[in-house]
Amino acid sequence: MPNRGGSGENAITWVRPSPPASAATHRTKHAAAAVAGDANLDIAAHAGQSLLPTHWDYDGNEGPDAWGKLRPEFNKCATGSRQSPIDIRGGIAVDLEPIKFDYRPSAFSVIDNGHTVQVNVEPGNSITIIGKRYELVQFHFHRPSEERVDGRQYDMVAHLVHKDVDGKLAVVAVLLDRGSAQAIVQSVWNNLPLEKGDEVRAGTRIDLAQLLPEDKRYYTYMGSMTTPPCSEGVLWMVMKQPVPISVEQVAIFSRLYPMNARPIQQADGRLIKQSN
Repeated sequence: MPNRGGSGENAITWVRPSPPASAATHRTKHAAAAVAGDANLDIAAHAGQSLLPTHWDYDGNEGPDAWGKLRPEFNKCATGSRQSPIDIRGGIAVDLEPIKFDYRPSAFSVIDNGHTVQVNVEPGNSITIIGKRYELVQFHFHRPSEERVDGRQYDMVAHLVHKDVDGKLAVVAVLLDRGSAQAIVQSVWNNLPLEKGDEVRAGTRIDLAQLLPEDKRYYTYMGSMTTPPCSEGVLWMVMKQPVPISVEQVAIFSRLYPMNARPIQQADGRLIKQSN
């Protein structure tokens, strides 16, 4: 069961990692930083962080069915018309513009925020789609995958959260299916904190290009964050080809979070496109 700790009003608990020290990996207590702006709050909330004193969870009295009633700011979780995740079916095949990934080896830190394992990456990684650039802010994991494709749910998913200069969010979802070990996932697991709320600054670098599938075709639709406050207007891009992850790697995450996926939401006639 995830720890349901909270933090202060308008506090944001993700931080950018500084370049790794010359010494080996070290652990430092994760401190909350006050950051203004709804976009920043939305980014952290998308990773499952408790930015407000209201507790929420993935089951029980504080589970997804109750999110919209826990706090006025969470109202969209119950009343929104463009919520995520969805079961992706019947996407219109079109000539979608390829996502331009500009990922490079980067310093990173790992945080167990009480709802998932989150990775903060130093600035300089981005995607460009339809001429708009989105900076990578962080990525995190869900088990099982929140999104489904033609009814199929995968073992896990990695959500790569990006933000443009106007604060709009774009999330790249990489589906993880059991197979061989995944190098980036292993780098993250190697730096897992011992306690929730702690941050481990890794002494190595990761290149998120190694987390992407060889086939860069994708599904896309407009949706929401999958955690409270469930804000809408999020551009979703779900990679069509899953990436392998080993049984052992799935088991490690399952010890922390055996289930941290929001149930499927109604598509409500939304347009879904897919790459040819």
